Amino acid sequence: MSDQILVIENLSRTFNAGKHKVHALKETNISIGKGEFVAIMGPSGSGKTTLLNILGCLDKPTSGNVILDGMNVTKLGEKSLYWIRRDKIGFIFQSANLIPILNAVENVELPMECKKTSKDERLKMARYLLKLVGLEERMKQKPNQLSAGERQRVAIARAIANKPSIILADEPTGNLDSETGSTILELLTKLNQNLGITIIIVTHDENMAFYASRKMVIEDGKITNIFVKRTKTSS
Repeated sequence: MSDQILVIENLSRTFNAGKHKVHALKETNISIGKGEFVAIMGPSGSGKTTLLNILGCLDKPTSGNVILDGMNVTKLGEKSLYWIRRDKIGFIFQSANLIPILNAVENVELPMECKKTSKDERLKMARYLLKLVGLEERMKQKPNQLSAGERQRVAIARAIANKPSIILADEPTGNLDSETGSTILELLTKLNQNLGITIIIVTHDENMAFYASRKMVIEDGKITNIFVKRTKTSS
C-alpha cells in the first residue's frame, strides 16, 4: 500500500473572465504522505484557495489528476464525490461556519447524521470530541455564546467527527488573535500527532508554517519551493 495519501499530477485550473482566461493553477504536482502536516503558503491570488477547493472535491480541475487515498477523484461523479467529502475529508474554514441555532454538541453531531448511527451514538461521539478539544464545559453553548477561539475548536471537533483521513484548513486562524491562533495550531498539531490525521493548511501567515512538517510555496498557480522543517536542537 502506498504511503502517499494525496498525489496531484499536472493539475491546472482555468477560469473564464469575460474574454480573458485566468490560469489559477498551472501544471502543479504535489505528493503528500499519510500523517503529514503541510502548510501551503502564498500571497492572495496565488491559487491557494483554488487548490484547496480541488483537493476537497468542491471543484474539478481543467486538466490533471487528484489521487486521494489511491482513488482518482477527478474521474468521479457528484454522488461519489459526496461520499468522499463525507467520509474522507474534514473541512475547517477561516470563519468557523457553525450553525447559529445549534449548540456546540449539535454542531458536532451534524455531519454524523448522514451516517447510520443512532442519536445516542452521535451524542456520545460529539461529547467525546468536544472534550478532546477542551470544551467539556461549553457543550450546550450556541456559537454567539462562545469566543472566536472556542468556535474554531467546535469547528475542529466537527471536522473530525466522521474520522476523516485528511483535514483541509483554509486560513483557520485568520480571524483570531495571535495567542488564540497559536492555541488552535497547537491543537491541530496534537490531532496530527496523536490521531495520525493528515492536515493541509493554506495560509499567507509565515508563523503558521512553524507548526507544519513541510511548507510549500505557491506563486502564480505553481508550487515553486518546498521546505522541510528542521528538527529542533537544544540550546
